[in-house]
Amino acid sequence: AAPWLIPQQNGMVERLIRTLKEQCTHRHRFESIQHATRGIADWITFYNNRRPHQALAMRTPAEAFKLAA
Repeated sequence: AAPWLIPQQNGMVERLIRTLKEQCTHRHRFESIQHATRGIADWITFYNNRRPHQALAMRTPAEAFKLAA
């Protein structure tokens, strides 16, 4: 099978999309594409800068990657 047809190949991306759905898109009723775009952009900012991640020793991605740079 083609790599894009095997979800296990993209486990981190699949988990990100699941979290986005659970914490953002399934909790809000967006009135327009612009409203949805803004809501998702705000969630991505939160996810990268304010939400601690277990896999990153409870640091945010911004904190973890700042240390790596």
